[in-house]
Amino acid sequence: MHPELKAHPAYFEKQVVQLADDVYMAFGFAASNVYMIVGDDGIILIDTSETTTAAGQILSAFREITDKPVETIIFTHSHRDHVSGASVFAAAGDNPEILASTRFSDDFLAVATDHPLPSQAMQARTKRQFGIGLSYPDEIIGIGVGPGDRPLKGMGAGAMPPTRRIGEAGESVTLCGVDLELLMAPGETPDHMVVWYPAKKVLFSGDNFYRSFPNLYAIRGTMYREFDTWADTMDQLMAFSPEVLAPGHTKAIFGASAIRDVLTDYRDAICHVTQQTREGIDAGLTIDQLAHRVRLPAELAQKPHLREFYGRVDFAVRAYCVGTMGWFDGNPTTLGTLAPEDEGARFIALVGGVEAVLDAVHQARAKGDFQWALQLVDRIIFAHKDGNQALAKALKAEILLDYAEEQINCPTRHYYIASAKEISAASSSGE
Repeated sequence: MHPELKAHPAYFEKQVVQLADDVYMAFGFAASNVYMIVGDDGIILIDTSETTTAAGQILSAFREITDKPVETIIFTHSHRDHVSGASVFAAAGDNPEILASTRFSDDFLAVATDHPLPSQAMQARTKRQFGIGLSYPDEIIGIGVGPGDRPLKGMGAGAMPPTRRIGEAGESVTLCGVDLELLMAPGETPDHMVVWYPAKKVLFSGDNFYRSFPNLYAIRGTMYREFDTWADTMDQLMAFSPEVLAPGHTKAIFGASAIRDVLTDYRDAICHVTQQTREGIDAGLTIDQLAHRVRLPAELAQKPHLREFYGRVDFAVRAYCVGTMGWFDGNPTTLGTLAPEDEGARFIALVGGVEAVLDAVHQARAKGDFQWALQLVDRIIFAHKDGNQALAKALKAEILLDYAEEQINCPTRHYYIASAKEISAASSSGE
């Protein structure tokens, strides 16, 4: 695997970290962090992890600090990895209040009953993106912003609906004798709400920041994430002048100067990708051209908090193009492309047959030119050539595993490995 990923198990070592007096972070227990504020007569929790098993482990760890009841749960946003342990924590209180943004969806991954989404595809792609079912540590060592070695039993099982919604203007609340400010701060999702603890200068920022280039597009399948809005939110977070930044994933950051630096970098990275892509579209460049041309400046690309562990710049470029202009890239040729089966058959005939294509695949693979090898082998698969499709699929699985070793981006790595295993399993079953 990519050498930078080998350090992730040590980085995500399980621990409870004290961020300030009576403020604690459960880190490395699950994909996302859970925070506890100890108040006068109870505790306040911010987010609840992705599984009931992880939530139980975190509750046990928190019980070594205090036995006060859970009085309030606050959701920063509605993604499953932040809400799915709620029932475990709620059981440790007396019908705790659950606060969330007025924009909060019951689950941003759920399928609306009135206008269904392609749920089976989304579920399959989600499993591939997060490496669910892959073996640790050979296949999955981390998910980019969380540990790979984490409990998955009870995934999504403990989600509970909010009992109180916080309006667009935000709200100042006193919970268990603790004064907090809850404010709308859209970023990764439009329903994001941050929690500001002014007395301790701790800002709980949800997924508006984590140690990776932001996931401006998730390959599991997402609606368009507003790039400019996410960048603007960085200025909103900096305006608090926090001395502790408590993100939804990865480690907390301490010190006002350090926090301002990383949030500035985050904002500038999003703005750079947005501006370069927008200018490229205006100049008549296609989506594919832009995906290969737009890069972060070197001074940003090498920052530890902007490495492409979770989000990818080229994915963001493609998402911006489609989210703002739609699927058509301006090239009249793409208004009516050939069907993949037809294009594959014509390409194979043009180069002299399947054997010639296979030879080119093997040459590309030997040179480490895995992307070209995959594009070539797909033509054989789509062309449905009798006797060659099974061979091409088996070869594709092998190339995907080769290509996975090079990836610094965990979702991409997982997707390649999971897809290769699915192809191999289907071949073994005769499909």
